[in-house]
Amino acid sequence: MYALEVENLKKVYPQFTLGGISFSIGIGQIAGLIGQNGAGKSTTLKSIMRLLPCEGTVDVFGKDFSGEENAVKELIGYVGGGFRFYPNKSLSAVSEAVSRFYPHWDGEAFGRYAKEYALVLTKKVRELSEGMKIKFALALALSHGAKLLLLDEPTSGLDPLSREDFCDTLLSLKKRGVTVLFSTHITSDLMRVADRILYLSEGALLADEPLSVLLGRYRIGTFPSREEAQAAGAVGVKEVKDGFEGLTAGDGREATLDEIMIHLEWERRQA
Repeated sequence: MYALEVENLKKVYPQFTLGGISFSIGIGQIAGLIGQNGAGKSTTLKSIMRLLPCEGTVDVFGKDFSGEENAVKELIGYVGGGFRFYPNKSLSAVSEAVSRFYPHWDGEAFGRYAKEYALVLTKKVRELSEGMKIKFALALALSHGAKLLLLDEPTSGLDPLSREDFCDTLLSLKKRGVTVLFSTHITSDLMRVADRILYLSEGALLADEPLSVLLGRYRIGTFPSREEAQAAGAVGVKEVKDGFEGLTAGDGREATLDEIMIHLEWERRQA
């Protein structure tokens, strides 16, 4: 049994299509969802949560989302890019309202997360910075015993120390068997915590594999000319300051996750 199984997830807009993607995430894994702006990351997460009408099936711990929606939503903690609800309510009032929707709400856990994230519960939501709104949303998601976290850009707006604390929190949750799927542009966070990578490009899933496998597949080769790069079978060849670079399977320096994304996108554009 997987924590999350997605089959043929498809969402069509006039100018964009999430093209029937499928993937699964094992229990206790941390998976990073990456891709450039407009690749379909938020659409994927919202479609999984059925916040958007879409095609395809979603199973969470063996439960069909469509058939057992209430039971499934108790298993999921969703953070959708900040917190923009109840702007004039205090944090304590919002947490009390949210707690009523979850039979397994843990008030003591919420108190611990509030303290860890330096949340002042008497403050109103509108008084929080964007970073603090994300922390508040995360505290709410973690406090009802969720076994699967779906997080859309959770570290956006957080300072480096807060991001490090966030990563530490994910690793501690992983030890307790919690599964995480989160989208991000900050690949250093993924290098810190991710077990696997889902790479979206223009609504298509280009990669779905362990982070170590993806990083081990590519190296950065440097060449004096484009022709030599192409002759060596380099992928996504780009001109740089001192010649040309591309992804290779042979000699070269280690490629970062950012570089892999850049060169694969460049290869796709040139196809």
